Amino acid sequence: MVDPLSAWWAQQLVLCDWAFSPDPTAVEPDLAVQRLADMEVTDRGELGWRLIEAFSPGNVNPLGHLESLELLALATAAGWLPAEQAHAWVARIATDICAHCNSLEDWLAVLRQARSALDWERGDDGFLEACAALSSLEHEGAGITWELLAETVRRRRRAPLWPSSAGDQAWRLRAAFAPLLVSDADEALDAPQARAFLAKEWQISDRAGLVRLLLWLAGQGDRYAWDLDANRLLEASRGQREAWLAGQTGDAMASGKVLLGFLERGETLEWAAWDWLRLVDLAYSGLALGWLDQAEAQAFAHHALDLITRRYSDWVAMVTAYQRGRSLFEGRDSVGDLNRDWGLLLQSSASPWREPLATLQDPDCLDASRRAMRAWRADARHWVLALASIREPELLMRQGPAFTVSEPIRKEARHYLQEVLGLYPDDGVAGLARYWLPAQAHHLNQLAADADHGALPSLTTPFGQPAADGIAKRDALRGCSRFSATIHMAEKYAFYLQMADDSEEFEAEGLSRLAESLRGVLCHFYPDARRLLNAWACWETALPEPPLEQSTPVSLAHEIRWHRDDPGSPFHWLDWQAGASWQEPGPRLSLPRFTALALVGPLNGGAWSEPLPESDREVEAIREWIDGHYALQDGEALREFLDYLLTVGDRQEYQINYAPYTLNAARLKAEIEILESDDCSEEERNHLLRLKRVRDNDAGCNAFDMAAWDIAQAVDLAIAGRQLTWLSEAQFSAALDRASTLAAQHYPGWQAYARGLYAGFSFFMGETDERKAFLSSFREALISWLTGAPPLAGPWASLDFPGARPRHWAPMHIDTLPGDARTLH
Repeated sequence: MVDPLSAWWAQQLVLCDWAFSPDPTAVEPDLAVQRLADMEVTDRGELGWRLIEAFSPGNVNPLGHLESLELLALATAAGWLPAEQAHAWVARIATDICAHCNSLEDWLAVLRQARSALDWERGDDGFLEACAALSSLEHEGAGITWELLAETVRRRRRAPLWPSSAGDQAWRLRAAFAPLLVSDADEALDAPQARAFLAKEWQISDRAGLVRLLLWLAGQGDRYAWDLDANRLLEASRGQREAWLAGQTGDAMASGKVLLGFLERGETLEWAAWDWLRLVDLAYSGLALGWLDQAEAQAFAHHALDLITRRYSDWVAMVTAYQRGRSLFEGRDSVGDLNRDWGLLLQSSASPWREPLATLQDPDCLDASRRAMRAWRADARHWVLALASIREPELLMRQGPAFTVSEPIRKEARHYLQEVLGLYPDDGVAGLARYWLPAQAHHLNQLAADADHGALPSLTTPFGQPAADGIAKRDALRGCSRFSATIHMAEKYAFYLQMADDSEEFEAEGLSRLAESLRGVLCHFYPDARRLLNAWACWETALPEPPLEQSTPVSLAHEIRWHRDDPGSPFHWLDWQAGASWQEPGPRLSLPRFTALALVGPLNGGAWSEPLPESDREVEAIREWIDGHYALQDGEALREFLDYLLTVGDRQEYQINYAPYTLNAARLKAEIEILESDDCSEEERNHLLRLKRVRDNDAGCNAFDMAAWDIAQAVDLAIAGRQLTWLSEAQFSAALDRASTLAAQHYPGWQAYARGLYAGFSFFMGETDERKAFLSSFREALISWLTGAPPLAGPWASLDFPGARPRHWAPMHIDTLPGDARTLH
C-alpha cells in the first residue's frame, strides 16, 4: 500500500528538478552525500539548522520547505537520518504548508512568488513545467491530491522531530551550537571540527583531559573569576573600579570594560550558562570522538540540564545569561544582539526548544547524572582538591582521572613545603601530623562561645591593653559561635596535603590515607557542603590571613561563598559519607594535656598539637638550642634538669640569694656599691644587675611568685625533649602532670601566672642590647595570651587554669577536645 505522504514527497521533488520516483529516497548514498555537499550541507548540524530555518517565524517559507524536502530525501538516502525521523519532518512540513495554503494552486503560487523575489528567470530549471505537471495531476484527480494530503496530515499522529527519549532530552541544549538530529554521534557527521578545536583551544587530545575539562566547566568554569570580580566591584567606589580596570591588560582589559558596562547599566550579573551549555557541546563531542560512552555523555548532558534548570526558568533567561558570558569571553558586549543570535531557536516552530526548559529532565536520568558526577569525585583526593582550590583555583582543572604534575609544579610545591612550611621529604607522611591542630579549633570554638555570651576575658591586664586590631578580631568571633572551627584549620591542612602530593616526594598511599581521614572528620562535623562552607566563610571573615607578600589581610570569604551558592561547585558533588569508623589525620589532644602545654606561654609559639619526634635536620637545631641555653647534651641531663626546675628551679636561687636583701635595704645598697666600685667578672656583673632589680622591684620580682618561670621553662624543655625522643611518652606526660600540679599550687589563674612568668623572665634575663625590645615583645605577647586579642596569639583566654573553677560557656557543637565536661555531647 502506498504511503500518501511519501508519494506527495516524491511529487514535490519534481519541483527540485528531480525525475519522478515512487521512493523519494531512492538515491545512491555516495551521490546523495555529494549533492548535499553541493548544497553546502556537509554535516548533520548544518542540516538541522536548514530544517529549523524552514520554519522561521511569520508566514510560510515556501522555498525553505521545498529545500527541506530535498535535503531530507538526500539525508535519508545518505544514511544520515532514519526514515521514521525523515517522515516526521516531511509530515511537519506538509502540515505547515496546508495550514497556510488551501490548495495546490495556492502552494505553487507562493513558490513562484518566492522564486521571483530571488530574481529567478523563466526556463532556468524547468520549474514552471514541473508546476504545470503537478497542476494537471491535481485537476485529473491523479496522484496525491491536496484534499488527500490535508486529510493525511490531519489524521497522522504528530511524531517528534528531535531525539525525544528520556535520555536524549538533554541534548536539546546542544542546539546552542548545532541542533542534534540523532543521538548516535559520528565524528565526521556531528563533530567534524571537535578534535582540532579541543587540541587548539584546550590542549586536550584524550579522554582523561576531556573529562577533566567537563568537570571543570560544571564545577568552576569561566564564571568563577567573573563572579568574583563582579562581587568585589559591586562593593567598590568609582575610583576603585577605574583603578581595577587600569590594572587589567590585553584580553582582560576588554573583558573588564564589558563587565563595568554591565555594572553601570544594572545588567543582571549572571552568566553561568556560558559554562554549562559548553559542557553539553563538549560532552557530545566526546561521544562523537569515542572518548565517552553513551551513558557517560548523557550523564554530563543531564548534569548540565540539572544545573541550568536550577538557575534559569526558561530558554530566554538561559540564552541571555549565555550571551553575557560570551560578551565577557570575547571582550565585546553582544547582549543587544540577543534576538539576532537566538531568535531562530527561540521562535521557530520546529526548534528543539519548543519544549519548555523545565520539562526536559527525567527523574531517572537526573538521578543517574547525579550519581555519575559524585562517582567522578568519589576519591578522597577530590576533598583535598576542593579545599585547596580556594587558595589555588586552578587545582579544579585536575578533577576526575589522575593528573600528571609537571616539573615546574613539582618544584614550586617542594619550595613551598621546605621554605614556607619547613616540611622535608625525610619527615615522611607522618610529619604532616604536626599540622593537624584540633586544639586550635577547640580554642576558637571556646572563644566564640564566650564572645556570644559576653564572657570573654577582661581587656585590662597587668601589662596593658591589646591593640585595637586584635580586639576587633576577637570581638568578631561572636558571629562564629554557631559554626565549628575545624574547617579553619582543616582547609590549611588540605592545602599542605596537596602540596605534598604535588611534590611527589611523599608516599602516595600515605597521603591517600590522610585524605580519607580528612574527609571522615569533615563529614563528621559538617553534615553537608552548605554547612561546611557557611562555617568556613564565617571563620574566614573573622580571621583573614595576609598573604606572605602583603600586610593587609585578604579574606577568601567571597571565594568560599561562591562555592556555597553555585550548584555546580565540586563541594556539592563530593562523597559526604563519613563512614562508621573514621580517624583523624593527627592526634587529638585531651583538654588537660592542652592546658598543660599552654603553661609554656609566650616562651614558645602556641602549642596547638602534641609534640612529635622530629627529623634529623630539626633535631640538630633543637639540640643546638638546648646546648646553647642550658648546656644539656643528652636525655639523662635533660631529665635531671626538668626534675630540678619542677622541684626547686630558679625560684630557689632568688629565695636564697636575693630575697633576704628585701629585708635589709642598707645591706642591699652596700652590696651594690661594693660591686660597682671594682671591675666585675661576667658572673659578678649578672649578680649586680639582679641586685639592682631587687632594689627597684623590677617587674615585681619581689612581689610575685616566680615559679611560673620554672614551670614554663620545664614545659618548653619537655616539648623539646619529646621532639628529640629524649623523653618517652610516659616521661613527657609525667613532666606535664607535675607542671600542672605545681601551677595549681602556686597560682589561682592565668593573670597571676603571667605576672610570675614575666617577673622571672625579666629577673633572670641577662643584660643585652636587645633586653628592652625582648621585654616589650614579651609583655605584648602576654597581653594577647591573656585577652585572646588577637585570637590565635595563644590559648590562655580559652582555657581554665589548672585547678581553677570552670568559667567558660559550652560551645554549641561537638567540635571540642576530649575531657571538656562542659560540652554538649
